[in-house]
Amino acid sequence: MTATLLATHRVEKPWGRHTLWPGFADPAPDQEPVGEIWFQTPGNAAPDLLIKYLFTSEKLSVQVHPNDEQARARGLPRGKDECWVILDAEPDSTIALGTKEPVDRETLRAAALDGSIEDLLDWKPVKAGDFFYSASGTVHAIGAGITLVEVQQNSETTYRLYDYGRPRELHLEDGVAVSDPVPYVPHPMPGKVADDREILVEGPKFVLERWQGGRRVFTLPAGVTGWLIPLAGEGVVDGVAFHAGECVTLEGECDLHAETGSDLLFAYPGARRF
Repeated sequence: MTATLLATHRVEKPWGRHTLWPGFADPAPDQEPVGEIWFQTPGNAAPDLLIKYLFTSEKLSVQVHPNDEQARARGLPRGKDECWVILDAEPDSTIALGTKEPVDRETLRAAALDGSIEDLLDWKPVKAGDFFYSASGTVHAIGAGITLVEVQQNSETTYRLYDYGRPRELHLEDGVAVSDPVPYVPHPMPGKVADDREILVEGPKFVLERWQGGRRVFTLPAGVTGWLIPLAGEGVVDGVAFHAGECVTLEGECDLHAETGSDLLFAYPGARRF
C-alpha cells in the first residue's frame, strides 16, 4: 500500500480571487489573486489525471480541448476530458457548455473573431452541488463567482477561441478544428451504488466517485493510482493524515478512516469502476 500527500501549487490569475475556500490560505491584499490550486505528484512523473481547485472573479476564456487522437497527432500524450464539482457559486453565476444550436465551424470561427460567440454559447446557471462533465471538443467557458474542483486528464492543451478583448493569444485554427459546436448533452451519471457511495463519472477516461465519511477498505488494481480529494472533514488513510483542501494519491491496498460528516471525492483513470 502507498499513500502520498501531494504538494500544492498556487497559480496566480488576473481572474482569480483574494478570498479562496476553507483549507486554503488567502493571498495578502497586496499580492496577485489566486485562480487555481494544483496538486502535484512528486518527481517528474506525468500521471493520467490532474486535480485542481478554481476560484473565479471574472469569466474565463472561451476554450476547447482536443481528444486523445487529435492530441497525439500533434505529438502530445493525451487529450483532455474534464469535469467540475461546484462547491460554491454566486446567485448569477453561469458556465457555458456547447452552443444553443448546432453551428458549422466557419460560423464558429467568425463568431470568435467578432465576439458574437458569447451569444452562440449556452450559458447555464450553476449552484453549489452541481456537476458537469465537459468532454474534449466541447466549447466551454467558466463564469465568474464560482469555486469548483476540476478533475481532468493530465493535459494543459487548451485552445483559446475568445477572451473578451484581453491581450492574450488565441488559437482559432487549432481550436475550431477540434470543436464540436453542438448543444451540450449531459454525461450519464450512474448515481448511488450504496448509501455512502455515489458514482459521478464512469468512463471513458476516468471514474469519479463521491464518498461519505467512515471506514473503507479497498484495493486498487495493479498499476492504477487513485486520487482522494477531501472536500470537507478529515481522516487518515494508510497512516497519512488528510483534511479538506488536500489531496492524497493511493496505490494497492488501502485502509481509509474519515470522520463522520466528511465529503470525499475519489478519482482514478479507466472506463469502469473497480
